[in-house]
Amino acid sequence: MGKLTGKVAVITGGTSGMALATAKLFVEEGAYVFITGRQQEKLTEAVAAIGRNVTGVLGDAANLADLDRLYETVQQEKGKIDVLFTSAGAAGFGKLGEITEALFDTIFDLNVRGTLFTVQKALPLLAAGSSILLNGSGASIKGYPANSVYSASKAALRALVRGWVVDLQDRHIRVNLLSPGAIDTPMMAATGPEFKAQIAALIPRGEMGRPEEIAAAALFLASSDASFVNGIELFVDGGMGQI
Repeated sequence: MGKLTGKVAVITGGTSGMALATAKLFVEEGAYVFITGRQQEKLTEAVAAIGRNVTGVLGDAANLADLDRLYETVQQEKGKIDVLFTSAGAAGFGKLGEITEALFDTIFDLNVRGTLFTVQKALPLLAAGSSILLNGSGASIKGYPANSVYSASKAALRALVRGWVVDLQDRHIRVNLLSPGAIDTPMMAATGPEFKAQIAALIPRGEMGRPEEIAAAALFLASSDASFVNGIELFVDGGMGQI
């Protein structure tokens, strides 16, 4: 029997990288998974890659109407949520003095506002004792050039987790923040080999993490193995944030 047998999971932004690896692992461990994505072609490819026990729902996690449609689909097909992983997010760069309203709004609308309403709108479907995972970032505790807006958006999630642990304690719903470091995803690949090599040199083991390593951490937090783990920020970064 898998660690998530009989469970229903929702993963936003689940069409590639860490979220897709997590969806695959959750299904392998017995869950039925709903994933979202903003592009139909990528969503279709992700559903095919997962292969079974999955429903893809087209939508943007920053769009409240799309979130309503997502949860209507979950209600109709399964009627509950046991694991919610808010993985949809946006990144962008701008030095202080060059930060635009568009950059700020894009990042905070999805990373903070979108995350908040993804969780809030899921509340009627969340089963007692369920698990909520927010997708953070090691950038929340490190200073990187031109990255302050993104870093701030991820740091904000830490405060949301602390508050929600208290808000949801009567329902025994656990809320944790999973904060990856540098992970070798398609998004990272687009930065080019020179940048990837620079980042890898900052990690004690000398190489970036794999999406499957994030998925394994997400499985731990989602499952009963983490039944006494609540309100934490788990850095899965190979030690990069500690040195």
